[in-house]
Amino acid sequence: MNDRRFRLLLAPLLLALAACGAAPKEAPPLEGARIGGPFTLTDENGRRFTDTQLAGKWRIMYFGYTFCPDVCPVDMANITAGLKAFEASDPARAAKVVPVFVTVDPARDTPAVLKQFVGNFHPRTVGLTGEAKTIESVQKAFAIYAARKEGSTPGAYLMDHSRQTYLIDGEGKPIALVPADEGSKPVADTLAKWVS
Repeated sequence: MNDRRFRLLLAPLLLALAACGAAPKEAPPLEGARIGGPFTLTDENGRRFTDTQLAGKWRIMYFGYTFCPDVCPVDMANITAGLKAFEASDPARAAKVVPVFVTVDPARDTPAVLKQFVGNFHPRTVGLTGEAKTIESVQKAFAIYAARKEGSTPGAYLMDHSRQTYLIDGEGKPIALVPADEGSKPVADTLAKWVS
């Protein structure tokens, strides 16, 4: 059989296979982005915690601080409610997801303070702190901006920080931004779309 005839016979078969197959899966928006990387911090129980302890788990990486007057607690509540909604619809996939709260204010966010804070949210939430230099390097790896803004009295400062929330897969690769600032439903929808 010559090459031309073979291609003529093969073309309808390939079209039929393409028609009954699913459309190719959309590429993750953050695929290939240089976001994240290895880290060693301290968890809310005062124990050493590394990124390798999250191997195989999908992570919702959020950077904030416990003394935040409004934004951080609301975003964390949205993450929790969104994850719980995802658990209700797909418990097996949702069981792979771990919310991770990394402080941008290590001077005040000790393990004990973090433990009390993360205890208000999803039971799998991990709170992480560390030395200032170490936190700064993790912020840099995740493209997080944070700066101290002095208040009118000593110690009454706020932290100005970026608010992006990342969905990281079980291999530590960035997948998508989680719209924690938009409410629980967009969080749940993002998890349902990408967690495998």
